[in-house]
Amino acid sequence: GSVAMNFRGAAGRHNRRARTYHAGDTGDVAALAGLVGARFPSRPLGATGYSLGGNVLLKWLGETGGDSPLTAACAVSVPFDLAACSAQLDRGLSRVYRNRLRNELVSGLLAKERALRTAGDAVEAGKLHAPGDLREVRTFREYDDRVVAPLHGFRDADEYYARSSSRGFLCCIAVPTLVIHALDDPFMTPDVVPAHHEVPSCVELAISAN
Repeated sequence: GSVAMNFRGAAGRHNRRARTYHAGDTGDVAALAGLVGARFPSRPLGATGYSLGGNVLLKWLGETGGDSPLTAACAVSVPFDLAACSAQLDRGLSRVYRNRLRNELVSGLLAKERALRTAGDAVEAGKLHAPGDLREVRTFREYDDRVVAPLHGFRDADEYYARSSSRGFLCCIAVPTLVIHALDDPFMTPDVVPAHHEVPSCVELAISAN
């Protein structure tokens, strides 16, 4: 059997708290793994994560180390270094994707704030009220600095990126893990990809040139 996990607020409807998800939030992954493991205690558990989901998965594997409940994992197209990837999205054709996703994030946040106020939860709605006009935000860093960081307890975007990037957690992974990545990924630069000496022997880096 299989289970698909949607991040908070990413399943087509707003969750009922100001808190949503972020690229380093491993709490929900841990909770889901615990729930599935409890329901099916005799079955081995594996997990696959893509993009930001892959970053969360690898970070969680590093946090749990030898205590991970998984028997195997796979991560695809992971933004290992969030600060570098955020900067890359401000260059060239990547800006087309950045602009579209930024608009979706801002529109979604404003809609969620309105929904919470309509539901009578002014306290939670107030947590989403970022300073200034969010429609003036141009980059992911600006959005992360004004919305994601304060909402989730980070000092600023720099601290959020530093504490949430999976690259620094790879050395502690103890579960057989396959990492699939293309060096010409337009949302990243090749130097964000970890070298073989940065990962333990249980991690296989499948890196393609294109």
